Amino acid sequence: MNPSGCRSSVTPCALWRHERLDYQTAWDRQRRRVAEIVAGGASGVFWLLEHDPVYTVGRSGQWGEILDASIPVVETDRGGRVTWHGPGQTVGYVIRDLRPDIHAVRAHVDKLEETVIRTLAGWGVVAEREAKNPGVWVGGEKIAALGVRIRHGVAYHGFAINRDPDLRAYAGIVPCGLPGRGVTSLARLGIEVTRVALEARLLAVFQEVFQVELVDEPWQEN
Repeated sequence: MNPSGCRSSVTPCALWRHERLDYQTAWDRQRRRVAEIVAGGASGVFWLLEHDPVYTVGRSGQWGEILDASIPVVETDRGGRVTWHGPGQTVGYVIRDLRPDIHAVRAHVDKLEETVIRTLAGWGVVAEREAKNPGVWVGGEKIAALGVRIRHGVAYHGFAINRDPDLRAYAGIVPCGLPGRGVTSLARLGIEVTRVALEARLLAVFQEVFQVELVDEPWQEN
C-alpha cells in the first residue's frame, strides 16, 4: 500500500466491506485509520457498509432538530446537521489523505457528490448538487446525505445513499436542518436495486472519480 493514501493518479486504496456495523464502532475505526495515515503507515480507505438505526448530530446540528428520541442518537464530529442511518441505506466512508493540499476540501466534497451522481445515473436517475446544501438531490428531495471531517490533513466520513430504507425514520428529525425539504430513495422513485448491484457500481465509479485502484484489505477491529 502507498502510505500517502488515496490521492495520486493510480494510487492503491484499501477496500473494506461490512454487512452491518453500529455507528460508534465505525466512527472509532475511522479515526484510528486517520491516525495510521498521519503516522505514515497506512493507505486511504473506501468503506462500504450499513448501520444499525441511529440519528447522528453533526457539528452544525442542534439537538432540537431531533423530534423523536426513540432511536439512538450519537453526537459525531462530521460536518453537517442531523441525519438518520439504518438498514436499506448504503454508506460509503472515504478516508483520504489531502496533504499537502490540505485546503482541497471542496474538491474532495465535489468528488464524493460526483461519485454518487454517476452511480445513480446507471439507473437513469438524474441527480444533482445544490450549491448551499451538501448532498445529492433528485427533484428537490435529498437521496444522499454527505458530511466530512478533516483531521491533520486527512478526510474521513463520507456519504449515505438511500436505497430502500424505511423513510418514516426521517419523520423523527429535521433532516439536515432543512424543514419542509423532502427525503427520497431509489425505491420511492420506483427503482429496485439490490445492495450488491449498487455497491458494484459504486466501486467502479469511485475508482474512476478518485483515480485509485481498490485493493481488498482485511478489516481489523482492534
